[in-house]
Amino acid sequence: MTQVKKFWPILTGTHKYEKTLSTRNIGHGQIIEAPILAYLMETSNGRILYDVGCDYEKINDLQKRHHFYENDEFPFGPPTMTEEQKMENRLRQLGLQPLDIDIVFVGHLHFDHGGGLCDMKHAEVHVHSKEYEAANQPADGAYFSEDFTGDYHWRFQDNEYDLVPGIRAIETPGHTAGHMSMLIELPKGKPILLAGDAADLTENIEHEIAPGLCWHDKEDLALASIRKLKNIAKETEACLWPNHDMSFYRQCTPFPGFYE
Repeated sequence: MTQVKKFWPILTGTHKYEKTLSTRNIGHGQIIEAPILAYLMETSNGRILYDVGCDYEKINDLQKRHHFYENDEFPFGPPTMTEEQKMENRLRQLGLQPLDIDIVFVGHLHFDHGGGLCDMKHAEVHVHSKEYEAANQPADGAYFSEDFTGDYHWRFQDNEYDLVPGIRAIETPGHTAGHMSMLIELPKGKPILLAGDAADLTENIEHEIAPGLCWHDKEDLALASIRKLKNIAKETEACLWPNHDMSFYRQCTPFPGFYE
């Protein structure tokens, strides 16, 4: 039986960029706005966050903004993140604070997924060991080493596993070396399968299009992960959620509403 009680999708910011970053070689010249999401799960054994969004200071401090985002790696500029969208303030809307989070599960360590770790140094931080290794190389310019160096309670993983009954980590490499998705069994509704950046858009899923950025250009690995997710969704009757699709996000229960 699942230990999940409630599930919240949380908008932590937005980013405008060329569509080719989400759909490999498709969408040249087309600018899209992508939600930057985190997902909170309340369970009978504590609270779990899947991803933590960006580091607010790196976006809103002018000096840090210039250093991290105003360079050739970011031709479309930094994301947008308001004071209200800080994780601390999102949690406050639920009557919580960062210390109420027990586990942070980072699907991968790119800046828009692991940047907010600076506010979660008390929690267990789960990440795939291959992901941590690739981030420290770094494998690409979307890793900011400052986001994940320091005193963290790391729990490195090498396989798929259950965090608690009803929440399973799924290996979906391709976008990055150790990317992980998550299957969540709700107490009432259908399961939710979070693709993470294995599939930014509904288009990635429906037409089996790899993300624009693939680890070592291994498009075949990314496509295999998309197909794996589709098979899991079919077998479990889960709803497969893309991660940076604004149209999809707008159809979700608006925060602070939740799923159960």
